[in-house]
Amino acid sequence: MTPATRQKVLGLYRKIFQIAKKWQSASGQTEETVKEKEYIKNEARTLFRKNKHVTDPKLIEQCIEECEARIEIGLHYNIPYPRPIHLPPMGLAHKQGRTFRHQEKLRKISKPIYLKSHDEVS
Repeated sequence: MTPATRQKVLGLYRKIFQIAKKWQSASGQTEETVKEKEYIKNEARTLFRKNKHVTDPKLIEQCIEECEARIEIGLHYNIPYPRPIHLPPMGLAHKQGRTFRHQEKLRKISKPIYLKSHDEVS
């Protein structure tokens, strides 16, 4: 990892914890705010530790983009949790064959960047 990339990653990590420190839930309830603050901190720790040993520059850049997208979406909607996506079910394809593999590939491609690592952690 280059020093510039390392600084960017550490800056994002600090930014997340600053956001968590100032976070106020949309409902305004104290217990909800505390839960959301803890979620933000735990999610950040988990994902940064999981990706600690990543060395591929392209993969690092994808992780940075995902982090920035999740920060922007969380701040915009005032919800720290990943927003759900609604993809059509794969009900038309059989469990094997070309159509199924093609639909699986399309579903994987269409998944938003801010949810790339969410399914792996949860």
